[in-house]
Amino acid sequence: MAKHVFKRSVVAMAVVLGLGVLTACSSSNPRFDPVPLTDFQPEVQANVRWSTSVGSGGGYGFAPMVLGPNVYAATPSGAVTKVDVATGRPVWSTNVDKRLSAGVGADGRLVVVAANDGTVIALDDQGQEQWRAQAASEVNVPPAVGYGVVVVRSSDYRLQAFDARNGELLWSVQRPGPALALKTSIQMDIVDGMLIAGMPNGRVMAVDLGTGAVQWEGTVAVSKGATDLERIIDVVGLPLIRGPLLCAAAYQGRIVCFDVSKGGVPVWSRDFSTSVGIGADDRFVYAANRHDVLSGFSMADGTAIWSQEGLRNRRLSAPAVVPEAVVVGDSEGYVHLLSRSDGRFLGRVSVGGGAITSPLVGTDRGVVVQTGNGNLLLVGVN
Repeated sequence: MAKHVFKRSVVAMAVVLGLGVLTACSSSNPRFDPVPLTDFQPEVQANVRWSTSVGSGGGYGFAPMVLGPNVYAATPSGAVTKVDVATGRPVWSTNVDKRLSAGVGADGRLVVVAANDGTVIALDDQGQEQWRAQAASEVNVPPAVGYGVVVVRSSDYRLQAFDARNGELLWSVQRPGPALALKTSIQMDIVDGMLIAGMPNGRVMAVDLGTGAVQWEGTVAVSKGATDLERIIDVVGLPLIRGPLLCAAAYQGRIVCFDVSKGGVPVWSRDFSTSVGIGADDRFVYAANRHDVLSGFSMADGTAIWSQEGLRNRRLSAPAVVPEAVVVGDSEGYVHLLSRSDGRFLGRVSVGGGAITSPLVGTDRGVVVQTGNGNLLLVGVN
């Protein structure tokens, strides 16, 4: 099932109007109902090691971030929290007194969130506010923080960088955007002084953090079709770097892995449509298609290794990887663990809290999950 879409206003390019839910399914057609969960013999034991409230609400713009021994999280209610990964004990929690649309970005020194009105709010690592700045329009993608820079992607398809010390605007990069764009799980990354960002025009960019100069652009997908809906090709999820490869995926597009050691030449691509993005380890790329069929592909050449139909139409999150399994959450609050080698079910646990839309985060202690009702928890695997 596809996610919400937003349309640019003809009058003001920075205004984004919700159009409701794009869906290929019909409530009267059982073909599109979530498949019932089947019984299986668990091969691993998954359990909730700890759970703590980090506010209220959730959404696609909210992604927990693990840095060292801590995890940072935010919720639409304005709450921002730092939690000890080992124990689930909150280190600190604060409220920024604004409704939030995205968060968090952090680098161990600064924690950054964005409000519904485009306000970018930076806290220090003790939860004390440092500065506020204004983005060009609403921000629905978690900020990226590193190398003394804070970067946000606003709804008018603009990347803006602010000085981490005082919030001063450093540079701005904008690309033409399509009439429609998804509101779904999208993230940016910072690697070796470069911002890696996917855009709604089907391209992924590497931008120099210091200057804002675009160093490289790669095509993940090219729009097709006669209507605005058919031509949506947003790069979704988090572009992933594994060794020399940079891999990204687009809705109604492809999964592509580029070799960054050779100037970003494409190594392989597969036609594939995902609305939440990919996960990866050193051997495989994992992705759920628009019908929530989860697949594993060879990292080396894109060969399809396995496909799992047992979670069809369950509105899966982006996959996360732990040593024992590839892990996804679903719309009913279940966390599923599958074999990385062949996709068979290994374990399952219900964490409650409504649909899991925030991306899962794999750690050496288990999987960090942020639920739709504002709980943060760790699913351990034995």
